[in-house]
Amino acid sequence: MVQHVEQNLQLMTKRAVKAENSAAKLKQENALLQVQLKNYKTENETLRLGQSASLAAVKQNADLALQNLLTVITNSQSSIKQLVSGAESLQLVADLLKSIDRFSEVSEDGQ
Repeated sequence: MVQHVEQNLQLMTKRAVKAENSAAKLKQENALLQVQLKNYKTENETLRLGQSASLAAVKQNADLALQNLLTVITNSQSSIKQLVSGAESLQLVADLLKSIDRFSEVSEDGQ
């Protein structure tokens, strides 16, 4: 009977040692996972800040592009007005040249 109790005691001791080893391993794994979680949180925050900075850069580039586009539009409108004015002047010159032709025809007929 004593021998049986001793065997049970040895088995329980082995189980206790095994449980303690498992608990120690789980504590180590838990500590490692806590460190990884902290690192992931830090990385996540860094990515968020980077994304915010990227969005700000995109917005700034879009604003600059808009300003440039508005400048181009204003300049092109001015150029178009100058072209139309030049075309009107050329039309006036063409009309005057036609009139001179008519005057010269009338002068020749009237002699």
